Amino acid sequence: MALVLAMAAALWGLGMLLGTPMRVRLTMLGMLWLGVVVLHVVLPDGHPLRDATGESAVPWVMLGVAGAIIFAYFQLVGWLREKAEARTVNAASEPGSGKTFTEAELDRYARHIVLREVGGPGQKRLKQARVMVVGAGGLGAPVLTYLAAAGVGRIGVIDDDEVANSNLQRQVIFRDAQIGMPKVFAAEEAVRAQNPHVEMRPYQRRLTDDIAAELFAEYDLILDGTDNFETRYLSKRAAVEAGKPLISGAISQWEGQVSVFDPAKGAPCYECIFPEAPAEGLAPSCAEAGVIGPLPGVIGSMMAVEAVKIITGAGAPLRGEMLIYDALYGESRKFTLARREDCPVCGNQGETT
Repeated sequence: MALVLAMAAALWGLGMLLGTPMRVRLTMLGMLWLGVVVLHVVLPDGHPLRDATGESAVPWVMLGVAGAIIFAYFQLVGWLREKAEARTVNAASEPGSGKTFTEAELDRYARHIVLREVGGPGQKRLKQARVMVVGAGGLGAPVLTYLAAAGVGRIGVIDDDEVANSNLQRQVIFRDAQIGMPKVFAAEEAVRAQNPHVEMRPYQRRLTDDIAAELFAEYDLILDGTDNFETRYLSKRAAVEAGKPLISGAISQWEGQVSVFDPAKGAPCYECIFPEAPAEGLAPSCAEAGVIGPLPGVIGSMMAVEAVKIITGAGAPLRGEMLIYDALYGESRKFTLARREDCPVCGNQGETT
């Protein structure tokens, strides 16, 4: 009997090594088992082959029955899981309840749909969502990539810059051949290549006071990854005035931070925490101070996660909190942020339901 079991183990291992599908490997084991049982049935007692394979067919029959029961159990579990997933998928694509999904989209977002915290309804909210990204640079690159991959229905991006050779060390959405191309159009190409189901709206210009309110009114959620304080303060004020939550990210050298500013939900705004921009030279830009290449990917991905959480209602977004990540020492810290009642930007806003 040990000899047959060794042969079974060898067949299974060889199949795994060759990448043979599991169904084929199980078939091979079944044929080996059937061959042993047939030998015990047709050969007389005392035959060397019967002696070498256990002398009696009874243990092999019992082993076969046990294997059949286990196989049937896993088949039943798999069938029940498929039925459950099908019900969730049908809920995601239910006619009359919002935008529906194509078969290609359902397959694309399957890993979201099976998540309890997202499911079909959450994926539908992602498809219906309208998100504005301010800045298509180091933080904008991973934000745009992951929002598109997640299936956000409409993504706007505003930036007046062009792709430069020095960007490619960290702004991974761009390619060498796109140097000199406006960032918003280069980002649009990348997003459309990643997910053709997403509507991309590029705005090749700087965010200014005269367009911020009208622009933000078209979107549900704002993400700001800009690298200058003028635009940063403007985007935060405009988001407060529009009553829209804003996810903010910032990076420098080896450290980054993420927070959700949402006074409409009782959280502080940006100016509650930073009443005024730092003096000249106290907060150097990435060009002046440097930044480690993967850091924008880490912080930008965190911003995208916060966006997905806010849109789907999953978990606890970083409202009224700031997460700081230190890449050099692999540490993260989270602080509670207090709202200022005398804040000139959000001091007159109360919590809404």
